[in-house]
Amino acid sequence: MNVIALVLCFVGALFFFAGTVGLLRFPDTFCRLHALTKADNLGLGMIAAGLALASGSWLVAGKLGLIWLVTMLGGTTNCYLLAHALFAARPNRAPDGESV
Repeated sequence: MNVIALVLCFVGALFFFAGTVGLLRFPDTFCRLHALTKADNLGLGMIAAGLALASGSWLVAGKLGLIWLVTMLGGTTNCYLLAHALFAARPNRAPDGESV
């Protein structure tokens, strides 16, 4: 059981690393937000699952699940608000770059 918990935590850390690389490497803010939100939510879920397995307690597992759920809701809401503000602030442009 501890080996599975360790593997889940390691995989979660890899997802966090992938999200950070996406944040640094992707060309625009929308792609960066997408990569960061998806990778961080999955990474935190993996780490929470690993810690829940390692704890061996249903109470601790429930608390970790609740922490993951609240963090997912908060991260998704923050990403939406940031993207909406960025989209509203930029000039109207067609997908090919011409003015509408």
